[in-house]
Amino acid sequence: MKRRLFVLLSLVAFAAGCRTRELPHIRVSDFQDRHHSGNPVIKIACVGDSITYGAGIDGRETNSYPAQLGEYLGSGFQVRNFGRSGATLMRNGDLPYWTTPEMTDADEFQPDVVIIKLGTNDTKPQNWKGRAPFIADYTALIEHFRGLKSKPKVWTCLPVPVYGDQWGINAATLDLVLEATQEVCDKRKVPVIDLNDALSAHPELFPDKIHPNAAGATLMAKTVYQAIRP
Repeated sequence: MKRRLFVLLSLVAFAAGCRTRELPHIRVSDFQDRHHSGNPVIKIACVGDSITYGAGIDGRETNSYPAQLGEYLGSGFQVRNFGRSGATLMRNGDLPYWTTPEMTDADEFQPDVVIIKLGTNDTKPQNWKGRAPFIADYTALIEHFRGLKSKPKVWTCLPVPVYGDQWGINAATLDLVLEATQEVCDKRKVPVIDLNDALSAHPELFPDKIHPNAAGATLMAKTVYQAIRP
């Protein structure tokens, strides 16, 4: 109970802190010098795990959150889904995102914007090695994408809620992931999209307690769009 209260108060304090400075949105003019066309297509890479991939969603190709985000943003944007089921953020996890073909593809895409939603699989007992390694690897991932030739703007997402312990994924460790993600955001000046808050109190959107359904993906897409909208 004390842990839950601490996390809640931390989230409230963090959110208040973020609101004291304007969170950045996409400005098309920021990308004019990267494209030869006067009306550039802005490339957005959605990096993540099975929740980004759209596991369990009927018609994943059109109903996953990246696909729906692309619909909200419109023709001036190219949104690509680089989600990998089971991927961890930490490099010593059982399936590090770092070693996946999706990571390589995301790099080669040379995005203008990167949206990272990782951390859920890191809550599994065999993956969670503590706050410090998680923070170090998250920081390294952010700087990896920032270092691409395209110099993308990076947003991070607080993972969606866990409504029941499944496959080792658990809510207690997710609290630690949320805290660590906030710390990375604050230190690296990376804006956060709070998917945890957006999908809280909506267990009906999670048929298996872990993965949101198409309606949950819609809520994710709307939340991301509101955060980065041009």
